[in-house]
Amino acid sequence: MKQTVIRFGMLAAALMLLLQVSKYSLVTRDHTNEVLIAIIASFFVAFGLLIGRVLRRQKVASKVTLKDEQKAKKLDLSKRECEVLLEMARGRSNKEIAEALFITESTVKTHVSNLLVKLEAKRRTEAINNARNWGLL
Repeated sequence: MKQTVIRFGMLAAALMLLLQVSKYSLVTRDHTNEVLIAIIASFFVAFGLLIGRVLRRQKVASKVTLKDEQKAKKLDLSKRECEVLLEMARGRSNKEIAEALFITESTVKTHVSNLLVKLEAKRRTEAINNARNWGLL
């Protein structure tokens, strides 16, 4: 969140600078800076679209939930393993999962290993896909 605020602050400062350059070129009637202004404006549009896409992806990823607790019990998944699975499905790294669940990174690795065995997967993405296919997520 702090990074987003800092990025938008930098974007606003750059926009103010761009407006000052534009104002200067109007006063001096020197329009050679207009190309530079167009390039910078294009950069701002692309940057805004990128930030929008990232924020939308984070919003969608945070909506992942456990759909069937009975299937989780059938697969012998513990409550903490289910929480780790949800965080994995949200695209979080081991370190981010550890911070979110207030456990150590090595504990997360243990839970991920157990999940890979129980979900018959070799990789995290395969485990998430299997969980979705089996109706867990």
